[in-house]
Amino acid sequence: MAEPAPAAPRFTVLAECVPAVMDLLGSAPPPACTTPVPARESAPEPIPEPASESILEPAPQPDLEPAPDPTPDAFLNAAPNPALNTAPNTILNTAPAPGPDTGAERPFRSAFTAAPLAMAVVDHEGLVVSANETFGALLGAGPDELAGQPAADLVDLASDARTRHAYGEVLRGRQARLRCARRLKHPDGHRLWVQVTVAPLTPGSPGVLLSVADISARRELQARLRHLKNHDPVTRLPNRTLFFERLSAALETESYERGGSGRVGLCYLDLDGFKAVNDTLGHRVGDRLLAAVAERLTRCADEAGHGRTSTPLVARLGGDEFALLVEDSTGTEQLAELAESVLSALQEPFEVAGRLLSVSASIGVVERHAAGSSATALMQAADTTLYWAKADGKARWTLFDPERNAHRMTRQALVSTLRAAVERGEFALEYQPLVGMEDGRLRGVEALVRWRHPEFGTLTPNRFIALAEEDGSIVPLGRWILATACHQARRWQLDHPDEPPIFVSVNVAVRQVWDSDLVADVAEVLARTGLAPHLLQLELTESAVMGSAGRPLEALRSLNDMGVHIAIDDFGTGYSNLAYLSRLPVSALKLDGSFVRGFQHEEPEGAASRPSPADEVIVEAMIQLAHRLGLTVTAECVETTDQASRLRRIGCDTGQGWLYSRPVSPDRISELLDGRA
Repeated sequence: MAEPAPAAPRFTVLAECVPAVMDLLGSAPPPACTTPVPARESAPEPIPEPASESILEPAPQPDLEPAPDPTPDAFLNAAPNPALNTAPNTILNTAPAPGPDTGAERPFRSAFTAAPLAMAVVDHEGLVVSANETFGALLGAGPDELAGQPAADLVDLASDARTRHAYGEVLRGRQARLRCARRLKHPDGHRLWVQVTVAPLTPGSPGVLLSVADISARRELQARLRHLKNHDPVTRLPNRTLFFERLSAALETESYERGGSGRVGLCYLDLDGFKAVNDTLGHRVGDRLLAAVAERLTRCADEAGHGRTSTPLVARLGGDEFALLVEDSTGTEQLAELAESVLSALQEPFEVAGRLLSVSASIGVVERHAAGSSATALMQAADTTLYWAKADGKARWTLFDPERNAHRMTRQALVSTLRAAVERGEFALEYQPLVGMEDGRLRGVEALVRWRHPEFGTLTPNRFIALAEEDGSIVPLGRWILATACHQARRWQLDHPDEPPIFVSVNVAVRQVWDSDLVADVAEVLARTGLAPHLLQLELTESAVMGSAGRPLEALRSLNDMGVHIAIDDFGTGYSNLAYLSRLPVSALKLDGSFVRGFQHEEPEGAASRPSPADEVIVEAMIQLAHRLGLTVTAECVETTDQASRLRRIGCDTGQGWLYSRPVSPDRISELLDGRA
């Protein structure tokens, strides 16, 4: 045989003859087979990839095309060629020519024989008619030895039903072409990926052309790029993308219906104090610390997976956040053990860049049935639980609590509707009497706001006031409470002209002082309602008043100069800076209810409660001090006549509590003023 032509001319000739070859070589021509090429393996074998990438690529599927239309197939007619179209028996026909080759046939026979692409002609029954040298080398046999053998067995086209069916359709002329990827074993032992293409010959000629191209280098590059895409460059752990793919796969029905526990667990952790490392030592040291943390987490996962069906997946989700995914978990105990091992592993200092660095971690733990769960819901639960672990003191793990989460969801629902609720008028005021200890007469009332929530019913201030302070809606809500309470106090005064007027006490948040002009608001309300300033008392908590300076202190002094009374609420639970108290424009103290409840302590069941002398001494001392400073004292949470008697004996001015009345409607206060109590 003459010396083969250079590679480029061969490809040109083949492209003119065989579009299937053109498809294979158009983007990147395969290298010539200069080393021993592979023999077929009995069954395809998947690419050995890291366990963390196993879900990234489904099994190769054949490339199916519909049957050709009646027009002449371009397979052997890429360019007009009378010899090719009129010769009854070309080199690629299913049987050899009876006579010597014509001049027109020799170039194509030479191209077929010497092509670096493995090719074989297969008849309509699937048997090899002729093969070139490259195809024989691929299978470790001579071309003549392959004649008459089933082509499907040689390149594994019958291992799965879909490919086998598609191959049969091409043989029967019902489908234009089949293209699929297969993994074969080289005669020297290594494995490689090939792309098998089966396409029909010219119309009217039985049989097909089978070609095989080595795509191992391309597959290896794809695998390498896939690995880079799905792994973190700093820690070399799976990244967020791969983690969510694995998590989603673990939650699919097919995953847990094949067996296993049907449960999934997640440890979501965040490093405590990592930002300080980045800020002080730089990101380079921070990255090395993250890599060291990743090594310890991987070791924990390997130990946790020892003796079990699977090893937890460790991933870096971004920043200093990591996650450990446990598929087929056996329950919360397994997740708790894993979280404990992680905390223990991170306790030891890390030696990074010649320094000993210490970090801890907060971990949110979630474990549940895979059925009915979604990746988004699971991560939301884990993120919430991680937040709890941080809020509870860090360096700990916290298990997801549905009840606690329901409370959080309710809180979020309240926050999202709070400001609009003020505008919709969903709030109302109730009033709790403040009674003189000496004569039992009604001296004043405290205005207490209630939220008539359309979904959660009536809510007391402890459910939403702190939320209103956080988002700033306390300012419009506070204005409404102030105006409504003053208007009601003036109404009582007008409706009961023969009774001494009662004052109304309104709670004020410190944010109302900072974020609004409280003095102007109070002046405007008093002028509009006609209520005398001395009949309005504003209550601020001890922690808000003590240490006040600048604008808050100026506001308190302006209100006091206006004639409005200022009271310190829950006195005795905060700073209790008595020296500073003398310099504040305060006119009243409200003793925290814990002091009043401490007047008596619980005895064993059946025994009478005994008073606590220490509490009584403390309360008496505070009352005497307040009186010396010219302040009045109100005791909160008075619930028994014994408490009232002792408070009266030690000089308390007014009392407030369920002994006298619960918070009631304005009409009930009117009845008390009429003496109809």
